Amino acid sequence: MFITDVKRVIEQISRDKDIDIGVLINTLKEAVELAAKKKLGNRADVEVHYNEKTGEIEVFQFKKVVEKIEDPLIELTIEKSMKYDPDCEIGDSLGIKMDTADFGRIAAQFAKQVIIQKMKEAERNAVYENFIHRKGEIINGIVQRIDRGNIIVSLGQAEAILTSKEQLPKENYRRGDRIKAYILDVLEETRGAQIILSRIHPEFVAKLFIIEVPEISETIVSIKGVAREPGIRSKIAVSSKDSDVDPVGACVGMKGNRVQNIVQELKGEKIDIITWDPDIAKFVCNALAPAEISRVIIDEDNKNMEVVVPNDYLSIAIGKKGQNVRLASKLTNWGTKTRI
Repeated sequence: MFITDVKRVIEQISRDKDIDIGVLINTLKEAVELAAKKKLGNRADVEVHYNEKTGEIEVFQFKKVVEKIEDPLIELTIEKSMKYDPDCEIGDSLGIKMDTADFGRIAAQFAKQVIIQKMKEAERNAVYENFIHRKGEIINGIVQRIDRGNIIVSLGQAEAILTSKEQLPKENYRRGDRIKAYILDVLEETRGAQIILSRIHPEFVAKLFIIEVPEISETIVSIKGVAREPGIRSKIAVSSKDSDVDPVGACVGMKGNRVQNIVQELKGEKIDIITWDPDIAKFVCNALAPAEISRVIIDEDNKNMEVVVPNDYLSIAIGKKGQNVRLASKLTNWGTKTRI
């Protein structure tokens, strides 16, 4: 055959490219069939068999046994048929084993091109199938290159892109740096799977806490919401189903080690961890801490609330450039305004 040691090649490609061996075998059979039809004609009835134990490829051309030939491509006389099978009868379909060397150099080259194309398609499909189910996860990679501000990240078997708009402000990476990011989307495109990463998505913060805080992964503590202004400040609301476990303390960790690990990953972004409360008034008070709240006026119909604070706490409640009240509004999913 024009492919030497087929079994070894298929097994190696399957290992190296993480492609199912069955997909590769079907690809090979399809390529050989196309090469045979290129040699014989498209109307030829051809079957290809692959022996998985030996790696041997057999090609059979099937012809109908007839008394008088009208189409030599698909028919064979009874006299000639009996040379292959003495027991054959008119109307039988006779499979004649072909010498694959008969395909010739051009047909072999064509088959090789088809195999390469199909292998690439199978590889692209494998990458997509491997990553589409990981959408929403955090992944570790290595910076491969920087392209017009976009970071191309090697994930081992695939590449991903961290666009400039999905990067934290003022963070810089060089080729070879390790990077951690959130899988924002996995797109199936003609050139292959496009894996889109983000470091600014609110869920990136949530996933970092899941990794860092065992009580969250064990579902004792749950994350109720995240509001974020990437690179500046985030607010995360947590609750505990165990009265003996302080959700805020669990997230902060001994001497603040857990939250500091996350702050370090986020290049110094400040994180406020607050206790979630089913009472929206109490929840918004927690979200605006450390400001003291005098009164909360709730407009249920418009999902707005007015928060009254003492004069001394107005600037704290609002925060720098309105950041504190803005994040509290995002976190509670209510429109919030403050007044003295």
